[in-house]
Amino acid sequence: MATKDNVRIAPAEGKLGVLLPGMGAVSTTFIAGVEAVKRGLGAPIGSLTQLATIRLGKRTEGRTPRIKDFVPLANPSDLEFGGWDIYEDNAYEAARKAAVLDPALLEKIREPLEKIHPMDAVFEQDYVRRLHGPNVKEAQSKMEKAEMLIDDIRQFKARTGVSRMVMVWCGSTEVFHRPADVHQSLKAFEAGLQKNDPRIAPSQIYAYAALKLGIPHANGAPNLTTDTPALRELARERNVPICGKDFKTGQTFMKTLIAPGLKARMLGLSGWYSTNILGNRDGEVLDDPGSFKSKEETKLSVLGQILQPDLYPDLYGNVFHSVRINYYPPRGDSKEGWDNIDIFGWLGYPMQIKINFLCRDSILAAPIVLDLVLFLDLAHRAGMRGIQEWLSFYFKAPMHAPNLYPEHDIFIQLMKLKNTLRWMRGEDLITHLGLEYYD
Repeated sequence: MATKDNVRIAPAEGKLGVLLPGMGAVSTTFIAGVEAVKRGLGAPIGSLTQLATIRLGKRTEGRTPRIKDFVPLANPSDLEFGGWDIYEDNAYEAARKAAVLDPALLEKIREPLEKIHPMDAVFEQDYVRRLHGPNVKEAQSKMEKAEMLIDDIRQFKARTGVSRMVMVWCGSTEVFHRPADVHQSLKAFEAGLQKNDPRIAPSQIYAYAALKLGIPHANGAPNLTTDTPALRELARERNVPICGKDFKTGQTFMKTLIAPGLKARMLGLSGWYSTNILGNRDGEVLDDPGSFKSKEETKLSVLGQILQPDLYPDLYGNVFHSVRINYYPPRGDSKEGWDNIDIFGWLGYPMQIKINFLCRDSILAAPIVLDLVLFLDLAHRAGMRGIQEWLSFYFKAPMHAPNLYPEHDIFIQLMKLKNTLRWMRGEDLITHLGLEYYD
């Protein structure tokens, strides 16, 4: 590495294991996409690590390398995949059932997908009420289940020969619950695992197993997982980076684009009504009120943080914000998000914005998974630990230090991400001030 690097980054040598709790639509679309890209059957569109550039120095210098040429990321061709699921389908069968990708494409990558068989999952019906599957671990305590996961991971490493690993939760949304005393310290959490405490969710057991083994963890769902004192403590103790939560894909992605623009122009907001129709497994799970509550919390949190009603009460102090998700099986993975936005401008005159986003949920999520795998591996090799707020760009409810508010503005998030990469390599941070060009 260059001598001016602010951090020492270990090289990305050997294979990188990708551990995926949940092998449904998102995981299989991600895995199949990587295999397709390897074979020249498609492009990694939507991935910053593969396509985006980063400006270095002054605009007049013309230095804009690809991110993947600027920082030493693992190559997607070096990824090895493993995962857990309550259903027994291999990755090819699961991808066929998810029906996100064209069957003709899946046939071309059938061989590597059929080799990926899900390990028995840690699952509790109380946390995901709408799904029922046979591929579930049985044990006397949650600590035993954690130890079984640790053994799964060690066997995966031995079987594949990977040198490093990253875990990304791609499983279903668990029912909403708040942190309890069992989540307040690592000691209390481990005692809770031993005692089978019902307040410890399956996603937390996966995260515990990963962190105990020094494996970075990203939470792609709105579950209460690593955003608790106990698991943050474990991440710092084991020098492991963590981030989350809830992939920012469709409707919330639109909100983090539109809301900063409204605030930038000091246009007022009266109400924002959002509804979704979704027919995949995620839609089925979110049809349960408990799981929907988890999703609703992350979706509702965005506007308040971006618009700062405490600073602008006349513009944003009385916003009606509503979010609905409706399970509609015929739509499959092609989610449709409708937004009605009531705004007001000069002298208080009302206006409206209408958005109808016909998106593909897993197509938007797959490149997020790839970027998080590669960036978390980079952070780990750079010795970074604990919450990685610079990866907020990818999440609806980004993790942050306990005494800070989360940054939701996607443009600030992108600046934070790129400046972190510049900092890692000892390059000047970009402020966009620009006065030096006119001196």
